[in-house]
Amino acid sequence: MTIRPELIDELLKDCSDPREVLAEGGLIKQLTKAIIERCLETELETHLGYPKHGRRETGPSNTRHGSSRKKLKGAQGEIEIAVPRDRQASFEPQLVQKHQTRLDGFEDKILALYARGMTTRDIQAQGLDWYGVEVSPTFVSNITGAVMDEVRECAKPPARCGLPHRVCGLTGA
Repeated sequence: MTIRPELIDELLKDCSDPREVLAEGGLIKQLTKAIIERCLETELETHLGYPKHGRRETGPSNTRHGSSRKKLKGAQGEIEIAVPRDRQASFEPQLVQKHQTRLDGFEDKILALYARGMTTRDIQAQGLDWYGVEVSPTFVSNITGAVMDEVRECAKPPARCGLPHRVCGLTGA
């Protein structure tokens, strides 16, 4: 995925100090919040089977039911997001799961899929299927290549794996 320079210029036009980008409440934090919320809305849309402000053709009458606030701790500090809900409470978000309080990096999700044997093209397709986010196989390769030693650690028996289980997916023996 390539971000157009014009889009970056638009986002940075009111930024007088480059430090504002990473500051508390800065651009990076705002973008993270906006992208997470958009992905969650897309997940709910898929779950319900119709777009926001649309009508479901057939089936049960499960509908949107507002949102709840959730605070996540991550690389940018604490981020408060709006998690959409459905009337039947059957929506189980995948990007930010119920009871999750830490925002694991997208890279961790890519590593977990890679450690489980998925190819870079499979991971690319999975990101598109789940979140409507297109990443290039090169992006996935760069992430996995940068941490290849850690990925190799996941091949060790659980007792010797030094990685958090959320990364390698292994459980204790």
